Amino acid sequence: MKLFEFAPTRSIRARWTLQELGVEFEAVSVNLLAGEQRSAEFVAINPAGKVPVLVDGDMVLSESMAIALYLGDKYREKGFVPADPRERAQLTRWLLFTTTELEQPLWRITRHTSIYPEEKRLPGEVTLAREDFAAMAKVLDQHMVDREFVVGDSVSVADFALAYTLDWAQILGLLDELPRLEGYMERMYDRPRAPMRIKDAWASVKQAA
Repeated sequence: MKLFEFAPTRSIRARWTLQELGVEFEAVSVNLLAGEQRSAEFVAINPAGKVPVLVDGDMVLSESMAIALYLGDKYREKGFVPADPRERAQLTRWLLFTTTELEQPLWRITRHTSIYPEEKRLPGEVTLAREDFAAMAKVLDQHMVDREFVVGDSVSVADFALAYTLDWAQILGLLDELPRLEGYMERMYDRPRAPMRIKDAWASVKQAA
């Protein structure tokens, strides 16, 4: 099993799942800063030119959420994907919520503050994205009242995905008034097999450069 990754990205979700499962895998770094994602070799693996990508035998799978779900299903005995259909539905719900309602505003903020050339950045889009994130974060915050995990009474792939997303939000200063979510995120990263935080992952990339 191979994981094509770039340390500070959503690759963290896939790596986190693999590490929690205790599955042996080969990590293949794809340096986005050097443009390696656009190489013919990598585009042959993922035409979208994005990481992470999991290669398991003859199966090639991109998209961090899909990878986490696949691994949870493959190693179902670990309990990271609920067997009960109702709980599985809730797992899917919160994975989609994380992707569409929380992650998208973070992408908009990041694109218009650091990724896009300055002439293409729209300050108003950053303001709107912050408002959008705040509204949906309140929904999640209410859901987490008296809860240790997002779904059910044990950790799941939804927690790995969400904790990474909240770490990103914290970097952008969006969790300052959400101590419950910040505390949840910190507890998840305190797990023995948790991956590097985003800031640490960026530091490791810069050190290796």
